[in-house]
Amino acid sequence: MTLAEQFASFADGLRLADVPAPVQRLARLHLIDALGVGLGASAVPSHRRFLQGLREESGTGGRATVLGYSTGASAPVAALLNGTSIHSLEYDDTHMGSIVHGSAVIVPAVLAAVETHALSLDEAVRLVVIGWELLVRLGEASPGGFQRRGFQVTSVGGVGVAALLASVARGASPAQSVAAMGIAGSQAGGIFEFLSNGSNVKALHPGWAAHAGLWAARCAAAGMTGPTTVIEGRYGLFAAYADDPAAGGRLAVGLRDLGTQWRLADAAFKFFPCCHYIHPFLECAQALSARIATVADIAEVHCRVAPGAATVICEPWSSKQQVASGNEAKYSLPYCIARVLLGRPVDIPSMTATSVDADAIALAARIQWTPRDDSGFPAKFDADLRIMLADGTQLHHAVDQVFGSPQRPAGEDAVRAKFAANVAPVLGATARDTAWDAVMQGGSLDTLQRALRTAAD
Repeated sequence: MTLAEQFASFADGLRLADVPAPVQRLARLHLIDALGVGLGASAVPSHRRFLQGLREESGTGGRATVLGYSTGASAPVAALLNGTSIHSLEYDDTHMGSIVHGSAVIVPAVLAAVETHALSLDEAVRLVVIGWELLVRLGEASPGGFQRRGFQVTSVGGVGVAALLASVARGASPAQSVAAMGIAGSQAGGIFEFLSNGSNVKALHPGWAAHAGLWAARCAAAGMTGPTTVIEGRYGLFAAYADDPAAGGRLAVGLRDLGTQWRLADAAFKFFPCCHYIHPFLECAQALSARIATVADIAEVHCRVAPGAATVICEPWSSKQQVASGNEAKYSLPYCIARVLLGRPVDIPSMTATSVDADAIALAARIQWTPRDDSGFPAKFDADLRIMLADGTQLHHAVDQVFGSPQRPAGEDAVRAKFAANVAPVLGATARDTAWDAVMQGGSLDTLQRALRTAAD
């Protein structure tokens, strides 16, 4: 079988009862975390204007929930809006080894599909598991390959996975699901050029992938065909987007343990709304800040950064030290560290502001970096931070793996606290708790839908 055929066979055959209870629980946590992040984004004024503009352009009405609104939309439109919302804050989960933001593309595609076809919340959980297991393995087959070519694997690989999930939700045959993945390959994209000027188009990457995946499933249902070798073929995803024709063979090996080894268990939750590569450095800064009387005592801050992470959070350094907006700040290592050393939060308001913190800009000028060739990146998001004080004192702290990862799990209480904080501007306490319980305790999709739609337009 081709790789797409193996994907479709796994999706067709896996039953929720086949998934170990801890993995099911994780799937539910990642699902509700993503919904919370998307709801939080919907309350950010600039993002709200974006959502409203697209809703006016595409029309309202439909079975699929749009996070932050009481009225629905068509499945492709809802998937586009929700995926963009979930990714817009840089607060969504990550599988580190594959560098995949799984839930940002999987959850909006699954939610729209199961609502449209009146399926159960348990079916949504099953599809979330399938999506994670396949998308992570796709990213792992060419570690860093897509990024080196300037593409985001979440969107390039996610569009085919979204198409598969949407096809399964439609009740399509495996052959039709393969066609949908083949069609989706012609809609893949998502480039990193946004880093050149701090533009916020990266948020669109998973939303467009989910949107395109749903359309690909519709096209396949209407009779369109696509290449069965869309992943590993001569002009397939690996060759075209990662310049890695050998990745197909590696993926074939990675698929051998489908259903016995669960990649979802390796995914990490995020607890700062900024690029995940920055998080362990913020932990270091928090640990050292208590030993500094005042930021005026700081002579220099030095970071050792994995080269693969530095491309996003360090380069070009002069620009990272002089960010002009909250969106640029999300990808600025020196600015975020400066905020923490100043005793100020790295939170949604600071990372979505149209202006920046002048004190943080000033302190960022004293922060430098060098490459860390002994880093475990991308399997580990680690950090090494040294602060030199004016009196000659040197402070040092290192983090081997970021908090929220499987090696340093956050626990359900931390995820629930994050969810509650994110939805507070949108949902009341009753709807908040109803949504959480519906997902985590196996409630109905209708109950979840009603809770999510209590948000006012």
